[in-house]
Amino acid sequence: MTGRAETRQAAEREVVDRETWLAARRALLDEEIALTRARDRLAEARRALPRVRIAADYRFVGPEGALRLGDLFGPHRQLAVYHFMFGPDWDAGCPICSFWMDSLNGLVPHLAARGVSLVLVSAAPLEKLEAYRDRMGWDLRWVSTGDGRFNRDFGVSFSGDELAPEARIYNYGKAPTPGPEAPGFSTFERDADGAVYHCYSAYARGLEAFNAAYGLLDLMPRGRDEGALPFPMAWLRRRDSYAG
Repeated sequence: MTGRAETRQAAEREVVDRETWLAARRALLDEEIALTRARDRLAEARRALPRVRIAADYRFVGPEGALRLGDLFGPHRQLAVYHFMFGPDWDAGCPICSFWMDSLNGLVPHLAARGVSLVLVSAAPLEKLEAYRDRMGWDLRWVSTGDGRFNRDFGVSFSGDELAPEARIYNYGKAPTPGPEAPGFSTFERDADGAVYHCYSAYARGLEAFNAAYGLLDLMPRGRDEGALPFPMAWLRRRDSYAG
């Protein structure tokens, strides 16, 4: 829950004895267990989605030079791509995407143990990506699309007439985006014969599943405490830009 209701309910929250609290907590646990089971069913349905064979010859630029989509898998059969908002003429990466990467950094060895490669993909030139990654202290693999269509085809980069509000398609429908770049997450699978398939993509609040900070804040007494802000994430800064 977000919004002004968080602050109001925190101020009005009842103070009780331990036994009364335990009874309320056990009742809430039943709801949490039900949600976990529903989430498990949703994950199973997600894995059962049909897949689409990739026919386009997508090209990228990495530290090792020119790459194809299949090269991003490394030795693994599965690929997770975070579409990181970093336009070609930007001086720095998106602070909101950076918030997500602070949660993902360090996961690469664990994902590799389950046959998954994690790669960030952006439109900015490789040298900008590497400089920003060094600034943020991440170890994540990051490649540039250059002038290729990969991020456009996966619904996170827009140009020309696509920027018109009535024409912009995001998160599987007409929806506002911050500008020419938007965040997203896509998964791919590679068969033994080398064919690559698109399996899943998520956008907007569909990305919250792997933001550890929001998951923790949702457990706190005041939640995300964003209700009095001009927009929900107005408090957010890059990790090296908080005062003090």
